[in-house]
Amino acid sequence: MRHDHLISAKQLSRGDIEGVLDRAAEIAADPGAFAEAHPDTLLGLLFFEPSTRTKMSFGAAMKRLGGGTIDMGSVDSSSVQKGESLADTVRVIEGYADALVLRHPSEGSAKLASEFVDVPVINAGDGAGQHPTQTLLDLHTIRENAGLDDLTIGIVGDLKYGRTVHSLAHALTNFGATQHFISPESLRLPRGVRYDLREAGAEVREHADIEAVVDRLDVLYVTRIQRERFPDENEYRQVAGEYRVDVDLLESAAPGLTVMHPLPRVDEIAPEVDETDHATYFEQAHNGVPVRMALLDQIL
Repeated sequence: MRHDHLISAKQLSRGDIEGVLDRAAEIAADPGAFAEAHPDTLLGLLFFEPSTRTKMSFGAAMKRLGGGTIDMGSVDSSSVQKGESLADTVRVIEGYADALVLRHPSEGSAKLASEFVDVPVINAGDGAGQHPTQTLLDLHTIRENAGLDDLTIGIVGDLKYGRTVHSLAHALTNFGATQHFISPESLRLPRGVRYDLREAGAEVREHADIEAVVDRLDVLYVTRIQRERFPDENEYRQVAGEYRVDVDLLESAAPGLTVMHPLPRVDEIAPEVDETDHATYFEQAHNGVPVRMALLDQIL
């Protein structure tokens, strides 16, 4: 990696991405070959928001590289409850670990943390901002199932608050992908994200209906309407359940369509889709381990 910290997908060139994905493919093919790649290395896990897949896959990745983890634990049981600032927290834990993985509800928190420490900081989600390691495992899944060249992708759901969407859309500009963004009017891509994508050469195509584009897609990337991000409960209720991917919808899709989801899902993908050849979201989640192993191996 060319970077001391991984804060945003905007940092990543095509070469950066392909370097991580190529290493992840090596690891997936022979994980035992990397079992002692980083012995006596400690990864600090600082999760100020709930997490299942990201936290556990980072922990598994570090241990499969021969290292270990230290965990701040829940916010309720940490010194954050006593009023400790994020800057002080990371400066303390820097003394215990060789790299830090940070998830925090405030956009910009990972960048802030990186300014106070000398060990690598990896952004595991900063509010509605970015989630670059999710993007790397998403790209690995896309490359394995549909390929990254000449890709047409539909990204549907919460595009306003969805950090996985913001990161993935930026990263895909490295590959010239055709991107269709599908959302209610109130959950469109933020103006700043649209501007950045256009500056990177992407054409932003926005739609209100999945049916309008599903037959043109190689990948359908579905996201949850995130109740916890809405400042107003009534605003959430107006859009909850707006989209649902089911087998009826998929009858209009190309036979090779790949359906993805960063998880957790609520009701936006019907359970019967799990049994179709389109479903790759559990494979996508499993890819978090080799991809995060590859990232840690390079950034350490």
